[in-house]
Amino acid sequence: MDFLRRQGTLSTRDAVYASLKEQILSLSLPPGTPLSENETSQQFQVSRTPVRESFMRLAQEGLVQVLPQRGTFVSLIDTALVEEARFMREHLETAVIELACASFHADAMSRLETNLAKQQESIRQLDESGMFELDEEFHRILFEGCGKSHTWGALSQLTIHLNRSRRLRLADDHNWQHLYEQHLAMADAIRSGNAEGARGLMKLHLSLNIADQAMLKEKYPHYYKD
Repeated sequence: MDFLRRQGTLSTRDAVYASLKEQILSLSLPPGTPLSENETSQQFQVSRTPVRESFMRLAQEGLVQVLPQRGTFVSLIDTALVEEARFMREHLETAVIELACASFHADAMSRLETNLAKQQESIRQLDESGMFELDEEFHRILFEGCGKSHTWGALSQLTIHLNRSRRLRLADDHNWQHLYEQHLAMADAIRSGNAEGARGLMKLHLSLNIADQAMLKEKYPHYYKD
């Protein structure tokens, strides 16, 4: 790939950063992977300066760890931060879906329906990247449909470790039908204004991460921080 030609309007530094971040979040660069300024600059056909600046930015976000005398590595998944992010999402999203049951924009409901149809297609195609993005979009639409898009934006900055764990779960087991069915049930609860049912569905949906963490850490111990 000619990286410089395809970076569009982004600066070289921002383009390198965005590409590395996507590779880390998608697990194309798994937790614990060593990172080299020289190799990365050759990969992107850029100088070492934007690579070094990207590493520093990713380190500030907790995605990269610089170990003195050892080198730079993709950060391991921190289960404490995963649980903290899940806790925040549970409390915010149960409140948001309750709001949605009281008042939800018609165009947002239409977007949910389109999203659900696309989820079915991702399930048929075993498209884990597509399924993850549609899962994220489904929850983002809930916030936007209640006029809470800034809240979603703030929350998204705090769920990096949780999202890597979720991506690992999707890659580990392609049986995603239960996720679709839970999303479908939440949309039905919003349509009928069933706030109590919607809160219960959301809490159950997000609590799956608790059981997933124990299983994933046992199966992929080298990806997780002790």
